[in-house]
Amino acid sequence: MSQPVSRFYFANRLRLHYVEWGQPDRPTLLLVHGGRDHCRSWDWVVQHLANDFHILAPDLRGHGDSGWATGSGYTLTDVVGDLVQLLRQRAGGRAYVMGHSFGGAGTMMLAGLYPELVERLVVVEGTWQWSQLQRGIGVHERFREWEKTVHELSARAPRKYPSLDEATARMQAENRRLTLEQAHHLTLHGMHQNEDGSYSWKFDNYVRAPYPPQIGVEELTSIWSSITCPTLLIGGGQSWLPADANEAALGLLPQGKLAMIPEAGHWPHHDFLAEFIDHTRPFLLEGR
Repeated sequence: MSQPVSRFYFANRLRLHYVEWGQPDRPTLLLVHGGRDHCRSWDWVVQHLANDFHILAPDLRGHGDSGWATGSGYTLTDVVGDLVQLLRQRAGGRAYVMGHSFGGAGTMMLAGLYPELVERLVVVEGTWQWSQLQRGIGVHERFREWEKTVHELSARAPRKYPSLDEATARMQAENRRLTLEQAHHLTLHGMHQNEDGSYSWKFDNYVRAPYPPQIGVEELTSIWSSITCPTLLIGGGQSWLPADANEAALGLLPQGKLAMIPEAGHWPHHDFLAEFIDHTRPFLLEGR
């Protein structure tokens, strides 16, 4: 597996990490990982796209080798601001964009708020915001739940694993469709070694606390309806994501289409790579 180049950039007073693959003279493809993940989770996808694109894959704030935010909030708006800075500094124009889960929701906001920056968009299991808003939980309850979660996290030390093998087993427990090789790779790049020889995940535990202020259905509808580029939604048939979330998004996207991978879970790009590439590569290359 070819190795990327590791680089850093600054956005909103944070030192943020990204990796770079591919051909510098080709169009830029931005790959955005999900929550509690890291940029190297795209490695297998990259092997099928690096000949066609200049690829940037950031570690989101609080993840991987990027800096941790001061305080306790990790919002989608923060993420969008960071991605805008990366594209402006490194892409030199419009980019092709692909995001998964939390990162997928962030890329939808990016494409809706900054349509001039996004040429084509692939959203993998990233429409969960719609279902979240349908729960109808008020701001009072959200704030109290956030404060309670932050208070509990303040006393929670990072979990330590005696060995990479034990951490790999935990990774496989999270997604039982992963092969041992996949789980080891994701674990290796997702952990750091402590002074006592144990291992801990790189991500900041505070990313687990959802920030209480959130946009409403009207605002989300406006943002998604403002996505003007061709957009491919990809869902896993065995995922926890409700089907109505993809359908709602599809109805708002002027150039949207949906591809389901029936046997995949929440990580279709890990679960069924060949089928995932069969959907995404032709879509990204279309019209070039």
